[in-house]
Amino acid sequence: MPELPEVETSRLGITPHLQGQIIKAIIVRTDKLRWLIPQELQLLVGQRIQSIRRRAKYLMIDTPKGTAIIHLGMSGSLRILDEAIPPAKHDHVDLVLDSGKLLRYNDPRKFGAWLYSEVGVSHDVLAKLGPEPLTDVFNTKYLAEKAKNKKAVVKQFIMNNVVVVGVGNIYASESLFMAKIHPKTPVGTLTLAQIERLVSEIKKVLETAIKQGGTTLKDFNQVDGKPGYFAQELHVYGRAGKECLICHSLIQEEKIGQRNTFWCENCQPFDL
Repeated sequence: MPELPEVETSRLGITPHLQGQIIKAIIVRTDKLRWLIPQELQLLVGQRIQSIRRRAKYLMIDTPKGTAIIHLGMSGSLRILDEAIPPAKHDHVDLVLDSGKLLRYNDPRKFGAWLYSEVGVSHDVLAKLGPEPLTDVFNTKYLAEKAKNKKAVVKQFIMNNVVVVGVGNIYASESLFMAKIHPKTPVGTLTLAQIERLVSEIKKVLETAIKQGGTTLKDFNQVDGKPGYFAQELHVYGRAGKECLICHSLIQEEKIGQRNTFWCENCQPFDL
C-alpha cells in the first residue's frame, strides 16, 4: 500500500506537469473505485490548476471551481503521459491537460478514490485526521498527552490517523526500531524520553523516505516510472529471520492488529 512518502513523492512528481495547466477533460472509465466517482468532477473541466496539495495520504488538485481529491488505495498509481497514449487495463481516470499531457490513474484493485469538494468546503474523508507528522504540531508534548493512560500497543497507536496521519505499517516498524521501542509496548507506559525519541525518529524516517523517492514495494513506482530506493535501507520491515543490521540478532515477525510487524528483540527489548 502506498504510504505517506510514496504519496508525497507522487505529489512532487506531478506538480511541475499540472501546476498552472488548464484541465481539458476528465475521462472516467469506471463508475466506482472505493466509492462512486462523483459527476461533480466534471465541474473542473476548463479550470486552471492552482495547486497540488497533500493531506495524510490524499492528494488534492485545486481549481477555482473546486478540488479533485485522490487516494491511491492499495495499488493505485499516477503517471504523466502524452495525451495520445491509449489507456491500458486498469487505467480508470485521465485528467487531460491543455499541454498535450495527461495525468493517468491506474488501480488494479480499485480500492483508491477520486472525490470532489467545493471551494472552501472540507470533504468528510478529511474531517477526523490528526496532525501531519512532519509539522511542528506533531511534537513530544502532543504525543505524550495523547498517549497518557492509553493501553493500546505503541505500533497500533502511531498508525491511528486520528493520532497522527501517514505513519503506515512500513514506517511504523522502522521508526520504532530506530527509537529502540518494542512495537507491543503499551503506549501509556512510555517515558517522556522514549516519546521524544519516537517523535524524532518518525520525522527522520519519513523525511529520508521522501528524499529517496518512497519505498519500492510491489505496486509503487515514481511518477516518471523510476522506482524509489528506500527499500534498500529498511532495517526491519520485510526482514524476518535475517540478521539485524546493528546487532546481528534475528529479526522477529508477528501480526499486530492484523498487520505484519517486524522488530529486533535485542535492539528493542520488551521492558514491562
